[in-house]
Parts: sequence; C-alpha cells; structure tokens
Amino acid sequence: MTIDPHFAIGRIQRNLFGGFVEHLGRHIYTGVYEPGHATADAEGFRQDVIDLVRELGVATIRYPGGNFVSGFRWEDSVGPREQRPRRLDLAWHSTETNEVGLHEFSSWLDKVGSEMMLAVNLGTRGTLEALDLLEYANVPVQTALTDQRVANGREDPFGVKIWCLGNEMDGPWQLGHRSADDYGKIASQTAKAMRQVDPNVELVVCGSSSAHMPTFGEWERVVLHHAYEDVDYISCHAYYEPKDGDLDSFLASAVDMDWFIDTVVQTADHVGAVKGSDKKINISFDEWNVWYQSRFHEVDQISDIDEWPVAPRLLEDIYSVIDAVVFGNLMISLLKHADRVTSASLAQLVNVIGPIMTEPGGIAWRQTTFFPFAITSRLARGEALELKLDAPTYKTGRFGDVPLVDAVATRDAETGEASVFLVNRSQSESIEVSVDIAGLGEVSVRETHTLADDDIHAKNTLEDPERVAPKANDSARVAGGVLTVSLPPVSWTAIGLAPTE
Repeated sequence: MTIDPHFAIGRIQRNLFGGFVEHLGRHIYTGVYEPGHATADAEGFRQDVIDLVRELGVATIRYPGGNFVSGFRWEDSVGPREQRPRRLDLAWHSTETNEVGLHEFSSWLDKVGSEMMLAVNLGTRGTLEALDLLEYANVPVQTALTDQRVANGREDPFGVKIWCLGNEMDGPWQLGHRSADDYGKIASQTAKAMRQVDPNVELVVCGSSSAHMPTFGEWERVVLHHAYEDVDYISCHAYYEPKDGDLDSFLASAVDMDWFIDTVVQTADHVGAVKGSDKKINISFDEWNVWYQSRFHEVDQISDIDEWPVAPRLLEDIYSVIDAVVFGNLMISLLKHADRVTSASLAQLVNVIGPIMTEPGGIAWRQTTFFPFAITSRLARGEALELKLDAPTYKTGRFGDVPLVDAVATRDAETGEASVFLVNRSQSESIEVSVDIAGLGEVSVRETHTLADDDIHAKNTLEDPERVAPKANDSARVAGGVLTVSLPPVSWTAIGLAPTE
C-alpha cells in the first residue's frame, strides 16, 4: 500500500470518537453510578469507571437513549432527587428511578472530559417538549424554565450543541413508531422550532436503524425530502455478529458498514440535487458495535406486569479477540469516510455491550474492544488518508471476494506524525505488508500495538480481567521510505510514525 498526504479523505472530527450512554440495564446504576462502591466519589460516581472512560478518549456522549428516550419525560430527571418519580421503562421492561438525571450526567461528563449529545423524545412526545428541554438546557436569559434550572443548581446553561430528533423512528419496536412521511414532517417542524430558540444547534434526523430494514433507502429519501434544509446530520445504526458460525463473513463486517455509509451518502446527495441545494448532509453514525443480538432473550423473559426490575443485567456481552478485530475494522471504516461521517457514537460504554465492565461492589475492567477504540482515539489525528491498497482476497458467504487486509492512515500536518491502522482477516495465515511512506518524509516507528491471540475466542472476564491485551509488534521496520510489518492471523494493528529528529 501507499501513503501519500495528497490523498486526503477529510479532516478527522473528534466527535467521530463518541460514545453512548442509555438508561438500560446496569449502564447507569452499578455501572457509572454506585454510591456504596469503594471508589465512589461524593456524587456517587465510580472513580474506577471515570478513569477508564477518560483513558478510552470519548469526545461526545449521546444520552439518554436509545429506545429509552421514546418514553422518557425529561422533567422526571431534574429537581430534588427525593421528589423524582419512579417510572416504568417500556423499552427495556424495567423501572427507572431517575436518581441520575440531566444535572448529574452533566457533572459526570465534566469528570470524564466529554461533551453531551442529547436526544429528544419524538416518540410519545413532540415539538413543545423538545423546545422546553432546549430552553432549560441552553438559554441564558431568565424564564420560568431557566429559573427551574438555576433552582436545581445550574446557573450557567449546559450549552448542548448536538441534538438527536428522536431515536430509530423507523423501527416497529419503537414507542411512537411513525412512517417516514409522518416522521419527516414532525422532525422538520421540531428542527425549525428548535432553531428559533438556538440557531447554533446541530441537529440529527433519524435514518434507518439498520441497512437491512425493509424501508432502508426509501426511509432516508422521504425523511430528507421533508427535513433536508432543517438538519445537519442523518443517523446510521449498525450492529454486527457472526451468523450461523460464518467467521469469514463476520471478519468482513466492515464491508457492510462501507456500503451502508456510501448508500446513505448517495441518497442524501440525490435529495440535495433534486432540491437544488448546495448543502451537504453529513452522517452521525450514532450507534455502532459488535452485538450478539441472537443471544439476547432477557427482555422476552421479562414480560410479567408484576415484574419491573431496577437495573437488571441486560445485553452484557463479553467480547473476544475476534470481536475486537472486527470492532477495530469498523473504526477503520469510519475513518475511511471521515469526509462525511463527522460524528459517531459507540453503543454503549459500560456493561451494556460496552468496552468497560463492572461488578457491583467489585472491580471494573477493560473488554477486548476497549483497546482498538482507546488507541485509535489517541493516534488518529489530522486528516484521514486514502490508501492505494493491493491485497489478496478471500471468499465470504455474505460479501463475495473480500481483501484479506483492510487499512487506513492518518496524518497530522502540524506535527508531521502519522498513524496506520490495519486488520488481517485471515484465520490461518500471517500477512507481510509493505507500505510506501516516502510521501511522509523522514519518519520512524514511534509505537506499535497488535491485538491477536492463539485463541481468537479469548476474553477478559471478571475472573481473568487481563487475559487479552495488545502487544508491541516488533516486526515493524522503516527503511528506504518503506514500512514493513507482519500481521498475525485475525489481528488488529496500529502503528504510530513520527518525524525523525
């Protein structure tokens, strides 16, 4: 492959390294918040989790859902805790105590160094409630709602920049599910109204909850027909798992993500062309991950009208090496589309299909997926670069012939530092990679990280929380303007390059 700074894809926005926190399962309670824990701070937040989220390097965090938001009354989450109501959460058949709400979550974000991305309820509520929340959160002048905010302990506005207009409104499972035509109308109406309050907000309209929804494509076209000039982003959601034991196709999941992004971009640009607009709609890929949805039966089992547990164990996937390699490849895909994917949210952060796990009263630990995110977030700076890649292919059941190697590079023009991110999808063979880096000038290898294991199903667990971790790749060498490196089977690798002093 060849790396050349002239082959720039686009500038990497820090919001690409976003996360997602939903009131779901043990994400909030015994996840980020556990007052009785040995590491809990004065507000009840687990310091061990705060430290790991900071290490992860998450720029923005989408909140409070997810499916949860479509039944959520934001007013429940503010004011004195002892006066907050307990509510049924229909999305996950649980009880929400509202102990952690808007103010507490904002305080937690300050501790982890992330910014808030808020979703408004366009499922069971509408434009007026969205306006009320925006006024409460962002308006500095004195009104009845801002007086409430001040009385609740926050004199300065929260200043939330990015807002999601509902969640997965194309899904029949969603409270308040609408047709594309009906949703497009209320999204446009709400967006226009919100801009009358705060013209500087950035708004995300709901795209398809999966590229495999029967309405995919047409949903985007119709929604954007109504809301094109009113919004800044359209969302994409995608989760991946092996189907029928087909690991070859699972390792190529990023091919599907690439196609998904390209198709949504083409659809958005088509709508823009029809409207004669010179505006470009970007993508907020605000839910993505490996998720073993086929294993998820807990919600089906919680169906009794008498049973509404608080913070049940839901969606607590434990990730393996192969999961982390696919995960790292999905991050490569996001970087390869940095010109149009300018915001993304890993779903989710703690316990619920998250890179961080906790045990109530016990430890917090890094899942295998933690490492590709943390390392990529730290190293991927400046611009993403298109690689001229020549690699052998292998046959997959879902995607046909797929390259055995996928990769992307980044370069920070200010520092001259560059990074290369690579995956080897082969289950049996190491692959030797040669990279022409003459266009970068005189550089040397600063750091290397390879995530691989003889057991591709190895995991980090409560019993063995450090079983899997990246290791230095000592095969990486630079000589004569060429970087060479050996990639083990089923592996993800990151290489940091720096100017030679």
